[in-house]
Amino acid sequence: MAVWKQLLLLCLLGGLGYGGWWVYREHYAPPEEAAAERPNAPAPVEIVPAERQVLETTVEAVGTTRARQSVEIVPEAAGRIVEITFTPGDRVEKGEVLVRLDDAIQRADLAEAEARSTEQEQVLARARQLRETNAISQATLEESVARLAEAGAQLDRARRRLEDRTITAPFAGVVGLTEVDPGARVSEGDLITRLDDLSEVIVEFALPETLFAQVRTGLSVTATSAAFPDRTFEGRIAAVDSRIDPVSRAFLTRAVIPNRNSVLPAGMFMSLTLTLSESDELVVPEAAIIFQAAETYVFTVTDGTAHRVPVRTGQRRAGLVAIEGGLEEGTGVVVRGLQRVRDGAAVSVLDAGEPSSASATEGDS
Repeated sequence: MAVWKQLLLLCLLGGLGYGGWWVYREHYAPPEEAAAERPNAPAPVEIVPAERQVLETTVEAVGTTRARQSVEIVPEAAGRIVEITFTPGDRVEKGEVLVRLDDAIQRADLAEAEARSTEQEQVLARARQLRETNAISQATLEESVARLAEAGAQLDRARRRLEDRTITAPFAGVVGLTEVDPGARVSEGDLITRLDDLSEVIVEFALPETLFAQVRTGLSVTATSAAFPDRTFEGRIAAVDSRIDPVSRAFLTRAVIPNRNSVLPAGMFMSLTLTLSESDELVVPEAAIIFQAAETYVFTVTDGTAHRVPVRTGQRRAGLVAIEGGLEEGTGVVVRGLQRVRDGAAVSVLDAGEPSSASATEGDS
């Protein structure tokens, strides 16, 4: 192909490319991109007003629930089970009978002890009458008193042995599963079931020693569990250990979570969020903050003109930065288009974002 034909082809391709670019810029390009191609045009920007929000300082931890009170129900005497009055999972009240053991022998022993005690009371009464007439010695009277006391002690033991044949709930709670049935013989200390007071659950977890000065009783805790993915449980710090483990450099903290309807069982793994502090702050999106050497500033817009405003920043939370000085509430700050913004330069506001759109604006920048 001749050289002049090659040059003609290159010119034709260049013209087509320029024409396509011009059509795209004029009809299809976003406003900010089209404006960027025109150096003298105002820089397109988006602004978000500075607003006040409550910023929380939180720390996360994990722990396992345990019942507010929990005991193993065991017999204090050996014997044969004649009745189990509960169903696993039932809620029982304090003093409610759970298990009865065969008590025929103990009832007989009690009757015998009562009869002996009555007999000794009568003997003592006669001895006192006889002593008034000096018919018996003082020693004989004192012996009758001692025998009555002995009979009374035997009566108390007989009553206690009979009471031990009936097992009652020491507090209100929920009973667990049992591995024994009526008719089975149990020995002293054998496990019958467990009783848990689940009106509240306790979660014990460890925190690093760096937080020791910030954690105190009464702080709020939010707990979640994989078993209840759509629910959160609110609680409070009930106790903080006074010692720090020298190996793990952590200390134990105990939270109490109200457990309405006994929804949470003992032994469940839970994720906890502990709120250490809350403060009302003036905040702007992180995208609005510019750091240059030792200076921190933002751009505000007044009558279509950008102004650089130095600010003092504080804590950062969830894409927001607290402004401790230099800015007033409601002042709009530039969060998008900062690359072409200069102090005193003309700008055009594309979209004044609502306060609730701060996070979305930051994600676009």
